[in-house]
This record gives sequence, C-alpha cells and structure tokens, in this order.
Amino acid sequence: MTRACCALLPGPAGPFLLKDVARRRRVSHAHGWIGCAEVGDHGLVVHDGWFRTVDLGDGITRIDEPGVHPLLRANIWHARGRDRDLVIDSGLGVASLRRHVPALFEHHPVLVVTHAHLDHLGGAHEFADRRGHAGEPMADPPPGSLHLAPLAAELGLDPSLLGETPPDLLLTDLPGPGYDPRRYRLRPAPPTCLLTDGDHIELGDRAFRVLHLPGHTPGSIGLLDESDGVLFSGDVVYDDFLLDELIGSSIGEYLTTMERLHDLPVRVVHPGHGESFGLDVLRRIAADYIAQRRGDRR
Repeated sequence: MTRACCALLPGPAGPFLLKDVARRRRVSHAHGWIGCAEVGDHGLVVHDGWFRTVDLGDGITRIDEPGVHPLLRANIWHARGRDRDLVIDSGLGVASLRRHVPALFEHHPVLVVTHAHLDHLGGAHEFADRRGHAGEPMADPPPGSLHLAPLAAELGLDPSLLGETPPDLLLTDLPGPGYDPRRYRLRPAPPTCLLTDGDHIELGDRAFRVLHLPGHTPGSIGLLDESDGVLFSGDVVYDDFLLDELIGSSIGEYLTTMERLHDLPVRVVHPGHGESFGLDVLRRIAADYIAQRRGDRR
C-alpha cells in the first residue's frame, strides 16, 4: 500500500449519528424497501431485499439498511462517473452489497471509507479498490457488535446521552433466514491505497478532493467536488446531535474541522447518516458546535 496507486488517478487540484433515535420506526415496502419477508428468529422479520436505494439525481444514489436501528443505519453513497464510479462507505456488512446492489460493482468502482466504524466499513472487503486514511484501522478493526452493551464499551459510548436508550439488539429485522446477530464480526478490509488531505479521485467527468477532517475519529475524511459544491462528509457532520467523546475522538481537532467546514464553498452535503442538506444548515451546525465547545472550554 503506497501513495503510488493514488497517482494512477490524476485530477485537478464520525460523531455517531443519533438522527431518528428518539423517532425510530419500522420501515416497510411503502418506504421503498422492496423484497419478500417472513418472520424469523428473535421475533424479527426476515427481508431478502435488505438495502433501500434512493436516486437523488446528478448521478448520485443513496443506499441504506432499513432493518438496522438508526444508531447504526448509515448511508452508502454511489456517485457515477464517465470512466469509473465512486462508492462512499459500505454499511454494516450483514448482507452482501455485491448480491443485493450489483450496480455498485459494474463500472470499476473505487470505494472510499470515510472512517472505520462498523457501520461504514462492514462491506468494504467486497471491493477490490479500497481507500482510506492511514489513521483508520481498516486492516485490523475492532470486532464490532450488533448488541448495544458490547458496542458501547468498544466505542466508548455512553448510552445515557442518546435520549431514548436504544434496545439491546440494534437490528429491527434480519437480512436472511437463520442469521444470528450474536455471530457478527467486522471483517478486515486493508486499504489498497492510502489517502491524505489534498489527494484527488478522478472519475473522468468529475473529481473529488480528499479532505482530512479529524475529530470524530483520527482519520475521518470527506470528499468534495469543487466544481459542483458537493460534499460527502461521513460522520463528521450531519443535522443532529454530534458525539465527539468516543474512543479516538478529539474535541480540539473537531473544532478545527468545524472551522474548516464552516468556510467551505459547499452547495449540498451528503452525510454519513440522515438526509442531505445545504450550505445554510452546514454553517449553522458548524457555528453551533464551535460556540458550544469553545464555551465549554472557558
């Protein structure tokens, strides 16, 4: 793994999501999740159509896992390019992306992992071209868990901060018959190329600049299309309460990251969890965080 592989693609110059934790609901066919269902073990419904896709236009699709509790229900982003496609993050890995969403693999995809938490790294092993920051343990991640107590211990998460405490099992449905959540383990996915701030990923007709945005984790990164003002932010920023005291988090680095984000020329932010939003919301989130945390330090 060297930066040489990045040079083959020349181009122009997470707090954990809490969104909808207090408002969680079961997602059904009416919400775009299509597939056959049956009652399985643990009293949960088994769905064979595990992933939900939403076409946002401009060659961008959002994919998520409705059968996952909102705490771990992350966005997978698919940006289509002329010469190759870009995939940002890869979900929990409880169901195969290649099997359920084959379109992700049809056009020489490069996968960028914004950070190595389980809900973003889980399916990365399915991709041949995997990229991430050296500060993220993609090659040797912690095992992860779909149960709240061991996951909270692993992440350094205080469940009392979540408002409504999530249930023990962080799945609301099952990805297949006989699936046992107790056997979940996050699979290693060593990066085939390491990314640093200022690198570019070229898709032929669009390019994304890598932004190192530490704070949620040491190696958190975002991707910015400077020509169109599109930012994929991972878990660094989303429109909800931000957790910045996990193992590996740094409030000091988060403050620097938020100052940087506040001044970015962004049109739309596609976050690691939840809905997309515009520049005004980004600046509000960044300003509120800076004011709160700088106040806490006085």
